[in-house]
Amino acid sequence: MSAEKGPKHGLILAVNAGSSSLKISLFKRDGVSPESPHDIVELLLTSTITNISQPPASFSFQPVAHSEGREAKKEPVQSIKDHATAFQHFLDYLKREASIDRSEIVHICHRVVHGGDYFEPVVITDESYHYIERLSDLAPLQVHNGGALSVMKACISELPNANSIAYFDTSFHRTMPQHIAMYAIRQDIAKKRGLKKYGFHGLSYAFILRAVASFLEKDPTDVNLIVMHLGSGASMCAIQHGKSLDTTMGLTPVSGLPGATRSGAIDPSLIFHYTNRAGRITHDRAAAVDVHVTQAEDILNKRAGWAALTGTTDFGTIVREMNAVEARRAKGEEVKEEESKWKIAFDLFLDRILGYLGAYYVKLGGEVDALVFAGGIGERSIELRDAVVERVKCLGFALDPQANLEVDKHEGAVVDVSKLKDLRRVLVCRTDEQLEMAKECAMDPKFWEE
Repeated sequence: MSAEKGPKHGLILAVNAGSSSLKISLFKRDGVSPESPHDIVELLLTSTITNISQPPASFSFQPVAHSEGREAKKEPVQSIKDHATAFQHFLDYLKREASIDRSEIVHICHRVVHGGDYFEPVVITDESYHYIERLSDLAPLQVHNGGALSVMKACISELPNANSIAYFDTSFHRTMPQHIAMYAIRQDIAKKRGLKKYGFHGLSYAFILRAVASFLEKDPTDVNLIVMHLGSGASMCAIQHGKSLDTTMGLTPVSGLPGATRSGAIDPSLIFHYTNRAGRITHDRAAAVDVHVTQAEDILNKRAGWAALTGTTDFGTIVREMNAVEARRAKGEEVKEEESKWKIAFDLFLDRILGYLGAYYVKLGGEVDALVFAGGIGERSIELRDAVVERVKCLGFALDPQANLEVDKHEGAVVDVSKLKDLRRVLVCRTDEQLEMAKECAMDPKFWEE
């Protein structure tokens, strides 16, 4: 089913459903200009709803211009119980407090984490809805498809004249070579069950590629990057000639780098020794426990990561505590063994980043235009950026210490923190998945009237 074409200056709503959050941005399409393709959409407002699974939810609403509505800052809302009611609250607020007619919304872009064999944006129909619904079974605890699906239902109900269009995080990685995406298992079974590396954070990587290429004044197809999307969910991607060559997440987001509650890549047999009755490594069948896939996913996805190492999911807290402990150690003060956990968690994360970074540098043949830090941690952690670049200075990268300290003082999507401006760039990119969806939608002629 093709989408109904919208008027060329119609509104685009971009919706990003997380496991317990909902981020919404509303854009106006300004028309395609060959001179300024990156200015194709204009942001009108943003809204964020957090703590959806732990009420009361927190609601924020930020119009770009004050004339377009009343601002709300982290207002508690008791009526929000799930993603569908969160979206309904946004629509009610939009109608009540903003001067925007929601009937002008012609396209709704939904971020969907897992797209399976869908490689392009898909208009939501009964068929595509049920296909995405089935993909949630692939990794029910990792994939946020469920939240996106409930918002899709609400959109179809409340905005029936607008097209709901799914944009997939896995699409960006469809260019990975077969031997990289493949696992060394029987391929008849793998193909039948869809068992391969899909990769995630694709909308973020697409935005970063576009933004960095523009910053470097290069065509995206001429750009080679090693990108680190570092947040509570963390991944990396090697981009060669503007295409995904490899990425750290695999069949599900639990593989690759550790995260706030994710283990990252581990020996696959670890889970059986972790759960057995013996309390130690053993191959005694009598000590084995029948570990179901959902239990394994719960342990590796929800009860691991730096939260398991330190007791907190906040990487900023880990860095602050590490700095405080190391300052005391430098003064010769006593430091308890238990207090070493902060630095161990930091060093473990750093080590895993460096392992993939080195591998990707070799895969790209040393032809790397820039290292790019993105995501909440990548954008904010001065210490982590410094530690990573210090360890890869042997590859020719160097950080400007002052620029690294002052990232927040600079506007724009990309901030240069390189010491060397001619070859080995080090950049920070403020990624925006909603903006990426809106731009892709706005530039696709099949969605718009001439």
